[in-house]
Amino acid sequence: MSQTDEVTGQTMRTEYPFVLPRGYVDPQGRVHREGLMRLATARDEIAPQSDPKVRQNPAYLTVLLLGRTVTRLGTVPDVSTNIIENLFASDLAFLQDLYRRINQEGHTEAEVSCPSCEHLFLVDVAGDAPGES
Repeated sequence: MSQTDEVTGQTMRTEYPFVLPRGYVDPQGRVHREGLMRLATARDEIAPQSDPKVRQNPAYLTVLLLGRTVTRLGTVPDVSTNIIENLFASDLAFLQDLYRRINQEGHTEAEVSCPSCEHLFLVDVAGDAPGES
């Protein structure tokens, strides 16, 4: 999804599709890998600071931030903190990196090099999720 600035007419991307490395396994055993993360707002970053779980364990902030900004994960009807808590560690790390990239760097690309020829090129780490705009 994107928003258009009324003054400049420029389009700003506000949602980013992704594909998890492993995927969330729901209680029925279905795996959900494709999702959507939106840009964080100031409220997303400030509100969790007063949560008792964050005060008790600052690492829980990540779970709350992702619970607020991951808007879709496969066919899961509501991406809650419980869903985020039950992700595999590699998927949590992937989403943390994606969050940092889109909210601090403004993109999802990473520069990588070919192990054979050492040629540098950009790769979209979010993956090629269907419905990308």
